[in-house]
Amino acid sequence: MGETFDVAIIGAGVVGGAIARELSRYKITVALIEKEVDVSFGTSKANSGIIHAGFHSPPGSLKARLAVRGNRAFDLLAEELGFPFERRGELTVAFNDEEAEILRRLYYQGKQNKVQYMELIGKERAFQMEPNLNPDILQALYAPTAGIIGPYEYCFALVENAVENGVELILGEKVKEINPAKSARFYGEGFKIKTEKGLSINSRFIINAAGLYADEIASLVGLNDFRIFPRKGEEYLLDRRVGNLVHRVIFPVPTVKSKGMLVIPTVDGPVMVGPTADDVESKEDYGTTREGLKRVFEHAQKMIPGIRNKDVITSFAGLRPVATGNDFIIGTTKVKHFINAAGIQSPGLTASPAIAEMIRDILLHEGLKLEVKRDFNPIRKPIPRIRRLVEERDFRPVRELVRENPLYSRIVCRCENVTEAEVVDAIRRGHTTMDGIKFASRARTGRCQGGFCTARIIKILQRETGLPLEKITKKGPGSELVRGRLPKGVTV
Repeated sequence: MGETFDVAIIGAGVVGGAIARELSRYKITVALIEKEVDVSFGTSKANSGIIHAGFHSPPGSLKARLAVRGNRAFDLLAEELGFPFERRGELTVAFNDEEAEILRRLYYQGKQNKVQYMELIGKERAFQMEPNLNPDILQALYAPTAGIIGPYEYCFALVENAVENGVELILGEKVKEINPAKSARFYGEGFKIKTEKGLSINSRFIINAAGLYADEIASLVGLNDFRIFPRKGEEYLLDRRVGNLVHRVIFPVPTVKSKGMLVIPTVDGPVMVGPTADDVESKEDYGTTREGLKRVFEHAQKMIPGIRNKDVITSFAGLRPVATGNDFIIGTTKVKHFINAAGIQSPGLTASPAIAEMIRDILLHEGLKLEVKRDFNPIRKPIPRIRRLVEERDFRPVRELVRENPLYSRIVCRCENVTEAEVVDAIRRGHTTMDGIKFASRARTGRCQGGFCTARIIKILQRETGLPLEKITKKGPGSELVRGRLPKGVTV
């Protein structure tokens, strides 16, 4: 591994990944440093997967400007990088005159933000679009540019393409010190970064994209001008059999704290409901609650009465990095060459391509020479998925895949029709934890939540990596599936 870089990005979520991919276009050396053992394992993994239209954020804010700009980038990004993305649109529904007035304000706010094609529509038009809506709605705001995405698949695609184009990915290394670097290459400028495991690298610039921990990374260089407050959002995934309840994302009228609890179709088929928005003390509080479940379904059923909590197959929580001031914190600091990309809560996923371009422009303004690589390759070959072909009863390409790779004939995950070939592909791309394989292949995400396929995946993982069972983890060290060494002769 090289020890000196032009740019070190701390944090490999969707923001860090987007910045890394954007900078990989240029003839510079870039390191992407992540404390977890896989990318997207922080805030990004528990994202709602919505590409927002951009009308929720106040005009003039970074959130508004970057969300609208980022939204427009996703068609080309999905085409180049092969991740699932669909422009489904979104409906924000009002139930009374007071809420309808808020919709009108949101409409004009969206116009100020340059959101395209929005419409205020009546209940009849809304029902034509979404027949399962509550008949008591009065009006809706329709924004067709909104979309849905697989957030971890997007993050994986960004980082894979960045690495293919020369970015150095450093996983499982938590940054503990940042000191001035004494490097002739930097002419006295730059940083020495040290991790808890003893890794030491030099970098001329640091991009702080550390999500929930961005304030702690900033404090390592003496910056204490903002704080990150965790805001927990509980979400609930429904059984695939009720996936046709909605086609578009359904929003309530937003509150001061959040966009509200939503009904969200996913690119993989199931419907998701949530999130809550509760300020919590701990940056490690990922628990879900009965009270959260009750609140989420009360709100969801008000909009879509046919939703039932008996259809929940799993729940999870994410923590949003809410920064002082409640806007994104992006830009230079009083520490030369230390640049923040902090406080990136919703709509951070939507804004991520535009954030990456903004960071690029800041680096250029700060004196980093950016010469375009002639051999930059923007394309990441999409991963063949059997499930959609089977559901669409399109068996010719299935037969072709099986002919090329017989492992496509072996179903590992019955709920999601994930084959052994797809699990092997995930492992060979570097996802060697159970969660990494789940996010990369969708195995263990269906109705039985791994009851059928977990043992099969473990055997494939052992075969492909040589890992003993006691070294296989859910999401990295400390989450081992078994504790201690197994007795001789005992297997899965």
